[in-house]
Amino acid sequence: MSGCLSRSRVLDLSRIFAGPWAAQMLADFGADVIKVERPQRGDDVRQQGHRMKDRQGRETSETSSFLAMNRGKRSVTIDLASPVGQDLIRRLAQESDILIENFKAGDLRRYGLDYETLSRANPRLVYCSITGFGQSGPYSHLPGYDPIFQSMSGLMSVTGNPDDEPGGGPQKVGYSIADITAGLYASIAILAALNYRDTVSGRGQYIDLALLDAQVAAMSHVAMNYLVSGRLQERMGTASPITCPWQTFKCAEGDITIAVGNDPQFVRFCEVLGKPALAGDPRFSTNPMRAKNRRTLVPMLEEALLKRSARKWYEAFEAAGVPSGPTYDFRQVFEDPQIRHRELLTEMAHPLAGAVPMVANPIKFSDTPIEYRRPPPLLGEHTREVLREVLRLDEPAIDALAQQGAI
Repeated sequence: MSGCLSRSRVLDLSRIFAGPWAAQMLADFGADVIKVERPQRGDDVRQQGHRMKDRQGRETSETSSFLAMNRGKRSVTIDLASPVGQDLIRRLAQESDILIENFKAGDLRRYGLDYETLSRANPRLVYCSITGFGQSGPYSHLPGYDPIFQSMSGLMSVTGNPDDEPGGGPQKVGYSIADITAGLYASIAILAALNYRDTVSGRGQYIDLALLDAQVAAMSHVAMNYLVSGRLQERMGTASPITCPWQTFKCAEGDITIAVGNDPQFVRFCEVLGKPALAGDPRFSTNPMRAKNRRTLVPMLEEALLKRSARKWYEAFEAAGVPSGPTYDFRQVFEDPQIRHRELLTEMAHPLAGAVPMVANPIKFSDTPIEYRRPPPLLGEHTREVLREVLRLDEPAIDALAQQGAI
């Protein structure tokens, strides 16, 4: 094994998206990730998304949602409701550096799998709990999914078209952003806790991470705009409230997104557009003035951009050093030469499909490059392997566990 975390073991008790995303990140970094799933059914996302097809074009048991979050892991099926299963989890936790779980607040305490219990047996354990609303507060007992946190964090209030436009109103971001954001915060927190354990304290610690907290924090400068000014940001579709032009425009064929970040770029933009006089117009000569007068400026730009295709405009803006980009669907994303050069589309061998395409990890390490060692596992694929290797159980002992229904 190689990678930054090649000497670390993760016990992944999480399900759905946020926790599995964090655990997959650690697996990409080289950690041995043991994913604990329910016997027979497994992680809920095994039932969500498009079914992967095998070599003969037949649908398999594996879904796109599960494949997206679980590469690099070993799947072990253990019944957490069984006292014998709970004992197995405790023993695996003693052999682990990190535990990730996203059960409702307090649920694992009933099984003796809470941080206080497990840390007594393994003081070096970094234990990360990911919940919707956190371990404390008036909402801590409530369940929640990604759209709830997009809504409650303020994200949907600034996403979408204005109310007075067709289709106006709050909009959800097109992917599970609250889940993925929380997963990224979790992986960062875990790495920080590992560093503190290994360089300062010698002990692990408990991490309480809430999806709502993470999404509010991720609102960043948008939230700060309100805190500084007291003004609520209006929904503006693809446009920016503080910069112009900074939005998507329709072209003769396709759409293009323009992001002019300063005045010299606007001068070059106007030259490419064939309207150099706009840059000298006092209403548009500085960014604050362009933002103030966008309702006058934008229709002029829309009219001009309709005269050529998005591809032609993109080539011209690229040559002039004006930031822009065509609006892609996923077919175009994975055909783009930059995406291909950066190897963001990779492929892994898979026991059912032969090979499965994967979106690669975007991080490029100079000394410990990411290696994709294991495809997303089949349900329970590694149960016996892990119990033999980590807990040093022999086959008769494993057979007995299976007969009891604990695995």
